Amino acid sequence: MKEKIISLKLKELSKSSFRSSFHLKDKELAYLEKNGFKTIEKHAKDFVKKRLAMKNPLNDGKQTPVKGHPVFIAMHATATCCRGCLNKWHKISKDKELSENEQNYIVYIIMAWLLKEYKEKRI
Repeated sequence: MKEKIISLKLKELSKSSFRSSFHLKDKELAYLEKNGFKTIEKHAKDFVKKRLAMKNPLNDGKQTPVKGHPVFIAMHATATCCRGCLNKWHKISKDKELSENEQNYIVYIIMAWLLKEYKEKRI
């Protein structure tokens, strides 16, 4: 069930010219290959916890760089980069701390996008 929801959300996001403009470049793909998906998932969990999980995060709307790490790119591609985008695209309220389930959902969609992007570029 979760896979179907994520698949539908990724399809919806792909219709946005802005969201679909994000792609991994060779540098990010090499980083994924070097570190592996388990490590990248740990990074995603850490970024979500430190940048998004609290109510009213510092610099909301500007807290996620657009380059420098595959997860950052995935966060923009999946509209999980700030609380405003989470609210607009995923209906996750801006006005509360994220639950563990919400944080897991965000990490899951980030990782699903990264895997899809990796497969399209490398396989």
